[in-house]
Amino acid sequence: MRISCFLTFCMVLVFSSSVNAQQAAALSPLVQKYVRVKTPKVVLEHVRIIDGTGSLPVEDQNVFIEGSKITTIRGGSDTPAADGITVLDLRGYTVMPGIIGMHNHLFYVARPDRDGQWNSEPPVLVPQMTFSAPRLYLAGGVTTMRTTGSVETYADLNLKRAIDEGTLPGPHIDVTGPYLEGPRSYFIQMHELSNPDEARQMVDYWADRGVTSFKAYMNITRAELRAAIEAAHNRGIKVTGHLCSVTYPEAAELGIDDLEHGFFVNTQLDSDKKPDQCSSSMGDYTLEHMNPNGREAKDLIDTLVKHHVAVTSTLPVFEGDVPGRPPLRQAVLDAMTQEAREAYLYARNRPADKPSHRDGATLLKRDMELEREFVAAGGLLLAGPDPTGDGGVVPGYGDQREIELLVEAGFSPQEAIKIATMNGAIYLGRQDQIGSIAAGKNADLVLIKGDPATRISDIENVEMVFKDGVGYDSQKLIDSVKGRYGQY
Repeated sequence: MRISCFLTFCMVLVFSSSVNAQQAAALSPLVQKYVRVKTPKVVLEHVRIIDGTGSLPVEDQNVFIEGSKITTIRGGSDTPAADGITVLDLRGYTVMPGIIGMHNHLFYVARPDRDGQWNSEPPVLVPQMTFSAPRLYLAGGVTTMRTTGSVETYADLNLKRAIDEGTLPGPHIDVTGPYLEGPRSYFIQMHELSNPDEARQMVDYWADRGVTSFKAYMNITRAELRAAIEAAHNRGIKVTGHLCSVTYPEAAELGIDDLEHGFFVNTQLDSDKKPDQCSSSMGDYTLEHMNPNGREAKDLIDTLVKHHVAVTSTLPVFEGDVPGRPPLRQAVLDAMTQEAREAYLYARNRPADKPSHRDGATLLKRDMELEREFVAAGGLLLAGPDPTGDGGVVPGYGDQREIELLVEAGFSPQEAIKIATMNGAIYLGRQDQIGSIAAGKNADLVLIKGDPATRISDIENVEMVFKDGVGYDSQKLIDSVKGRYGQY
């Protein structure tokens, strides 16, 4: 059977005794509530392809899926109906690879009793969003994500297992261990390292329990970072960092694999920077004074590229420092609890007696410029929004906004999509399985109404997400957590 789709997204599910029994059995009744396509064979017919390699879009193509894999891609044509096949006529739709979120979280940042005057009570807390976040990620087009710092690491590991077993909906997860943090942490739920030996012990302990990456945080010392990197590399595990006490050049020399938040948190030029201590501006001074065309920027980027250090762009979390940004998106507000929504709107509307001490617009523009220079020099730029509710950055929606902001930064839409898909696959060493659309690769795909190559805002029009060949209904996933992000 087949059906054409024009003004609305239409589809037909065709079930028969030949249904991929293994695939169907792997999904619990709960997960199947959110599935729209799970026949053994699927044809995405007459669709526009943005393949994740940075190439120009290809119009009017048929993508054939069998089981969990893409089997064939060829010019658009009408496919004869047959048992066990779902044919989707997708004229006017775009298919792109599943997003690989490289700075994503499964928690929300809560400031108790926050009000319109920016008053709140300590401590800052990070409640776990184990229910809402995975569904929002998958609904938004994220098929693989890295937690990039975990607070409830056992919960994250158990969630990953449940998703892999088909008992809960969500993306594939690279679970990062607990933050490798030093003293004076901003978050009360983080352990504070006392010496390099303890850093090694933490890495070994959590690697034994299934963690597949680690993240160093703002107050770690160089000795502790070196110990953690050595222990992780001995196990074939990579280390990223949201740094401050350690500068970017220092971290590169120590062997770090990735640096978070673009060029926002590099402190190498901060005037009050002391060894192994975070500076007062936490990198703002360095970012403001690092001319993208100057010698210091060139030397830094050369060092990062020489040492094969990736950089993760997290533009959405900094966009909130610019007055009037980001544009209010009703779907984002609807996903939040009333309390989370109020906290976000309070944060968005800065009180007159609390002027900002940073020029958010200038810093955002400067980071965008440095990210472009990094890519031009051959650096591997990754993408992730740092979705914790801060700045209104919410799982899934934030990943879409990151792609829009990469285009604002000067990348073409297809380059921005490559950064958010193929580059993450390369970093994870999974480029042969995910990250682009090609025969033989996993059928991790996002169906979008419209043409993001022409209007990048169409990236928000996700209607169905295929993960391992199973098509999930984005709206059903979103509806299942409406008003819950910030609660659980």
